Amino acid sequence: MQSQTQPDKRQVLIFSSLDEVALAAAERFVQTATAAISQNGRFSVALAGGNTPKNMYQLLAGEPYRSQIDWAKVYIFFGDERCVPPDHPDSNFRMANEAILSHVPIGAEQIFRMAGENPDYEAAANAYAQQLQNFFGLEAGNGPSPENFPRFDLVLLGMGPDGHTASLFPGTGALQERGRPVAANFVQKLNAHRLTLTAPTINRAANIWFMVVGADKAAPLQQVLEGEFQPQIYPSQLIRPQNGQLVFMLDEAAAAKLSK
Repeated sequence: MQSQTQPDKRQVLIFSSLDEVALAAAERFVQTATAAISQNGRFSVALAGGNTPKNMYQLLAGEPYRSQIDWAKVYIFFGDERCVPPDHPDSNFRMANEAILSHVPIGAEQIFRMAGENPDYEAAANAYAQQLQNFFGLEAGNGPSPENFPRFDLVLLGMGPDGHTASLFPGTGALQERGRPVAANFVQKLNAHRLTLTAPTINRAANIWFMVVGADKAAPLQQVLEGEFQPQIYPSQLIRPQNGQLVFMLDEAAAAKLSK
């Protein structure tokens, strides 16, 4: 593993393979959850979809990690969701449920999924924002005040070959959102709606981890980390926490175009 600390305090960790990324993330997940539970009595995490976090989830669902986490004090949220039913093959909830949630001692009341099956996308986004407000004890109403946004202990993120993260896609309306914690985002190139946490919500987290693997991510990742600030083109650049730790966990293929 190689480690680089950037001027803006983000940390870049480079591993040899996807398996090594998943292993390191699982170990760090246990440490982060244990620390949060010790300090605050609970651990809140927003999960990501995709194959890279799936590998980590499967590790956490088995030993030795499963028994190292006090699952009764873990609260599961989602960074984004496809607008499909929860049993649909494309559902992020379904993936997480099959990979980890159904294998660990966690109650249904500890899992907060986005209602992707709701055909009223705005209502679904508002309903999830209400759940966040209730759980985190936020002030009522929208607006840019920090009190309107939750502070997750951890937000997990991936990055697409187009530089998107969560469901913040290039050129979409949700990139402009500053007042709401959750948005219904229409993605024209997919001709589909997505539900997503907004950038201000993600940026409030205590810990934010990007897990990025594969050669198809190398060029956009280089732009995200080292290029000009163009978040309309590379939305992952919007993730810049003011009071949190930002970590990029990469395999060598994804990191191949980064300067040493």
